[in-house]
Amino acid sequence: MKKDIKVAIVEDDENLRFLVAHRLQSEGYTVLEASDGDEAEKLILEEKPEIVLLDWMLPGKQGSDVCKAVREKGFENIVIMMTAKAQDVDKIDAYSFGVSDYVTKPFNMDVLVALIENKVKFVINNERSEVGKFGNMEHHPNTHSLLKDGKKIELTILENRILLYFLKNANKVIHRDELMMVVWGYNSDVNTRTLDMHIVRLRKKIEDNPDSPHYLQTVRGIGYKFVA
Repeated sequence: MKKDIKVAIVEDDENLRFLVAHRLQSEGYTVLEASDGDEAEKLILEEKPEIVLLDWMLPGKQGSDVCKAVREKGFENIVIMMTAKAQDVDKIDAYSFGVSDYVTKPFNMDVLVALIENKVKFVINNERSEVGKFGNMEHHPNTHSLLKDGKKIELTILENRILLYFLKNANKVIHRDELMMVVWGYNSDVNTRTLDMHIVRLRKKIEDNPDSPHYLQTVRGIGYKFVA
C-alpha cells in the first residue's frame, strides 16, 4: 500500500538525506530527493509527492520560501519542516507559509517514521479531502487554514494540531494532559498555561464571542470540550 506514497526529501546534508531516504525506502515509501530550494520547488510541482520533508536552511531558496511558493501554485499535500533545535517552533508559526507540521533536528529516525505514518494514516487514507466543517467555518488541516464565511484565517502549526484533534473528538471532554501530549509530544516540558494560551488564541479566531465560547468550551478542572 505504501509504495504508492511518494515522499520528497529536501535536504542539503548528503549524509542525512541518504540515511532518511534509505530508512523510508526500507519502510516501503517511494523516495524523491532534492538538495536545494530551486530544485525542490520544481520536483514538488512536477511529482506532487504526498509528503515533503523540507529542510528549513537550504542553499538557493530557503525552505520557508519553497513552501510558500508551492502553496501559492496550488500544492496542498503535506509539508513537514525539518528545523534545527535552536529554531523556535513558534518562529515557524510566525510565518504563515503553509507548513503542515515540523520535526526538530537531530531527530530520531523512529520518531520521523512514526510522524510520517501518522500522517499517512490520518490524512492520506481517510482525510485526503476531508475538510472539517462547523458553523460557518471550514478547517483545511494540510494548509492549516480556516475559512470563516469564506474569508481565510491562518492558523499556526500548534493551533492547527489542536483544532484538528478537537474536530476528530467533537463533543467529547478532552483532558488537558491528553491534549498536551497530542500537540507537543511525549518529552515536552510544556505547561498547562502554554496550552491555555493557545486555546485563547484559537478562540479569538473561531468564536464570535471568545469570552463566552460556543465551540471551544472549558470543562472546569479537567480540560476542554469542542461542541460541534
